[in-house]
Amino acid sequence: MTNTKDTKNTARTQSSPNTPKGGAGNDDDPDGKDDTVTDDRPSPMEVLRQARAQLAELTGMTAESVSSFARTEDGWSLEVEVLELERVPDTMSLMASYEVELDPEGQLTGYRRVRRYERGRADAHRPGGR
Repeated sequence: MTNTKDTKNTARTQSSPNTPKGGAGNDDDPDGKDDTVTDDRPSPMEVLRQARAQLAELTGMTAESVSSFARTEDGWSLEVEVLELERVPDTMSLMASYEVELDPEGQLTGYRRVRRYERGRADAHRPGGR
């Protein structure tokens, strides 16, 4: 036979709002302090979503994809592919690549168009990868 009398009390103790995440105390930490560091910076996926949304809002054009993405000293740098002019057939639509700069929190600080092309056209092959 199992003892269910203290089940309610045990559940309340485990889910107490004053109990730090991970239980009541940390046996691995000799000083008893919670050394968890919280990082309020956005994740890379959040940065990508924010960049696309902010660029679309500023330009009024649809941000279709992100073709490059890198963390920099000043925040983030992305290259975003944008639909500039929709045509029929779709392969004739006019696309553009925008270089987008964001601060460490993911807020857009600047952008510029670096290339314009038809959706159906591939880049010319350049020997030596340049």
